Amino acid sequence: MMNHVRGGTELETAFQLQMFITGYSVAAGATGRLLFGYDSFGNVCGKKNSPVEGAPLSGQDMTLKKHVFFMNSCNLEVKDVRLSSAVLCVSSCPEEQLDTLEEVQLFADNNGSFLCVYSLNSINYTRDPNADSLCPRLPVPPSKSFPLFNRCVPQTPECYSMFASVLINDVDILHRILSGIMSGRDKILGLCLFALALSLGMTFTFRFITTLLVHIFIAVIVSGLLFVCGVLWWLYYDYTHDLSIELDTERENMKCLLGFAILSTVITAVLLGLIFVLRKRIKLTVELFQVINKAISNSPFLLFQPLWTFAILIFFWVFWVAVLLSLGTAGAARVIEGGQVEYQPLVGIRYMWWYHLIGLIWTSEFILACQQMTVAGALVTRYFNRNKNDPPDRPVLWSLSILFCYHQGTAIKGSFLITATRIPRTILMYISSGLKGKHGAWSRCVSRCCFCCFWCLDKCLRQFNQNAYAASAINGTDFCTSAQDALKLLSKNSSHFTSVNCFGDFMIFLGKVLVVCFTVFGGLMAFNYNRALQVWAIPLLLVAFFAYLVAHSFLSVFETVLDALFLCFAVDLETNDGSSEKPYFMDQEFLSFVKRINRVNAARVQGAERSLRNEEGMELQPVV
Repeated sequence: MMNHVRGGTELETAFQLQMFITGYSVAAGATGRLLFGYDSFGNVCGKKNSPVEGAPLSGQDMTLKKHVFFMNSCNLEVKDVRLSSAVLCVSSCPEEQLDTLEEVQLFADNNGSFLCVYSLNSINYTRDPNADSLCPRLPVPPSKSFPLFNRCVPQTPECYSMFASVLINDVDILHRILSGIMSGRDKILGLCLFALALSLGMTFTFRFITTLLVHIFIAVIVSGLLFVCGVLWWLYYDYTHDLSIELDTERENMKCLLGFAILSTVITAVLLGLIFVLRKRIKLTVELFQVINKAISNSPFLLFQPLWTFAILIFFWVFWVAVLLSLGTAGAARVIEGGQVEYQPLVGIRYMWWYHLIGLIWTSEFILACQQMTVAGALVTRYFNRNKNDPPDRPVLWSLSILFCYHQGTAIKGSFLITATRIPRTILMYISSGLKGKHGAWSRCVSRCCFCCFWCLDKCLRQFNQNAYAASAINGTDFCTSAQDALKLLSKNSSHFTSVNCFGDFMIFLGKVLVVCFTVFGGLMAFNYNRALQVWAIPLLLVAFFAYLVAHSFLSVFETVLDALFLCFAVDLETNDGSSEKPYFMDQEFLSFVKRINRVNAARVQGAERSLRNEEGMELQPVV
């Protein structure tokens, strides 16, 4: 190993910015207002509250009053971005219709749930001359608590449609998304655990792979892709023929469902075509995975590395969501007429959302890059050991120590390259959604071409980074130098293993697709039962993103070992010739596998040349 290059200034700067946003969100945000709901006087329902200066009904103990009640739920209006109806915290929602103030008073006495303004005692519900303005508008419709901000949602059809169309459609889009996440949090957690179980299953499948297992695996992939595509199109057909679709949430879900269906159809068509073209390389692929599994068996703790990565990712994502919730509720209290309180969003908060999103992508990619460097470093230590009978002790721990001491900057630069390709894609998506229906076919074509180019660039950069990480583990050089060295080595020796390496990577990618496919299907079935009051397209995207990252963190062990193994082989060929003075570092099994690849490639080249000569030698014969 050469001298290692120390790096980490970039990490410190990014970390300081993220900590600033975290501190700001904690100081200015109020996640409780989003999770539990709040009344018109600045009290969070279900909590003890601090008083707001100038609001006499603020600062009350609402521990037992956990539900949000709208005093005029059948005639809601939005004026100056505020609801015209007063909002109260109550202990329970009225499940039966209340037609008179006497019934409102009786409901308060029997249930301890006071539906009039806090300053009016229940005894005076029928005595106070101002009771009509301080109590809910009659009749009070029957309502039921719903997990969307703990609101009391009216159950009569006419009130429900008015309540939902005004309240939900006029809520800020970020709050709708966050409420969708919070109301579906149990389903999201269950789907994440399902994705984890599928990823573990795929890891053991690749660990003990055989020819028969590969055929079964491909059959399951094809069936799963076709099945999920069919379900997506069926759900979209069901949405388009549902005459009750009146809310923005339902329309947004329908549009996202159409996008999911089109995207899955395109991906399915491409993957089926690639499977058909590459079907003849299955036998060599099985041998390749046997070589990979032998390398992993020499360092069995490599298979446990994804568990640590997964745990760190979970911790970071929980932290990220908590900060997002705080940013979404950051606002300053302002007292308005009647002693009511409203919250105004703080200046510049939306710009922090953008950086927070960049932080999600960059940090997630950095964590995965650290895993790739750890696996590559452990494999390099094993490969370049002359005495195969005396392997080095604890190669994984040694690789981790080298990473944290010298190569944090390498992982940061590599992960930033991936993030830099995703930022333009996100901006293009935002601009495209903002100009929807305002641009023609030409601009749509250009936009889609840009999306496709950035996607291809993202895939190329991931492979580029992986080779750079392996070269950095071999030579101890910085990211740019390692990437240049890896590119030169692989271009010289590409004839040896390019085709089989690509198909091996393709098989690993199919494993990730299988995990995402079945997780998305489970999400569709879970979220589809609650269409109206929940934007479930965003939670489904988060679940798909989580499933892919988890599958990637587990299966990338095989991917990293594959790329690092062939890069070590290229370095071995470059520095040694197989003689007694310069013997190869590779073992005999790997060497015989490379020879078989060369024989297959040579036979293919000879067959192509023979076919070309036959075509050139053909002449037209005269007809006798």
